[in-house]
Amino acid sequence: MTYELYYWPGLQGRGEFVRLALEAAGAAYVDVARDVGGMERLTALMDGADAARPSFAPPFLRDGEVMIGQTAAILFYLGGRLGLAPTDEAGRLWTHQIQLTVADLVAEAHDAHHPVGSDLYYEDQKDEALRRAKDFRETRIPKYLSWFEKLLARNENTDHLVGDALTYADLSLFQVVDGLLYAFPIAMRRALDRAPLVDALHRSVADIPSVADYLASERREPFNESGIFRHYPELDG
Repeated sequence: MTYELYYWPGLQGRGEFVRLALEAAGAAYVDVARDVGGMERLTALMDGADAARPSFAPPFLRDGEVMIGQTAAILFYLGGRLGLAPTDEAGRLWTHQIQLTVADLVAEAHDAHHPVGSDLYYEDQKDEALRRAKDFRETRIPKYLSWFEKLLARNENTDHLVGDALTYADLSLFQVVDGLLYAFPIAMRRALDRAPLVDALHRSVADIPSVADYLASERREPFNESGIFRHYPELDG
């Protein structure tokens, strides 16, 4: 069965967390909106014309008759099917909890450059962004990375967040670190110096053959200033 992923073309965004899981597992999928007519299919599903339970916004995933929206819910669904989550209930829920924390960090990363409103241009809220980004760099990034570092330290004899095998939580932490290195290269290098286990996980995930192949391919959209992680030099430091 080929999965159908629906997300905005030209962006990594929240859809990238799902792409990484599919790519890491070698799962067959179609990035629908990148194909001819794909945007029309995406908007039809959002409008409810082709879905009994329409999603508020992408990403959403179709697996046969099953439709799932929200990144964390999609990954919770895919985890067991792709071998990227523990088999026991406690382990599955713990992996899901970590993913929800990643989602919190992603939201704060976006709000660092758009603290007033998503529908406004960055230039319309630049003063507010300068203030918000300073707090994000100096307080929030270190706090999040410290928590992930603690999880890795407590999970002894492995370089994974959960158990002794790769999970979607590892892939998602890789992605958020990668995005923050693009958006805040100066601040992130300083933060990663204090989180060596997180830094090591980021490097080890990038070296997984299936992930490395994806990262080097045209399927991986580059970071840009239309996505969640945006590099504005004046916000870094």
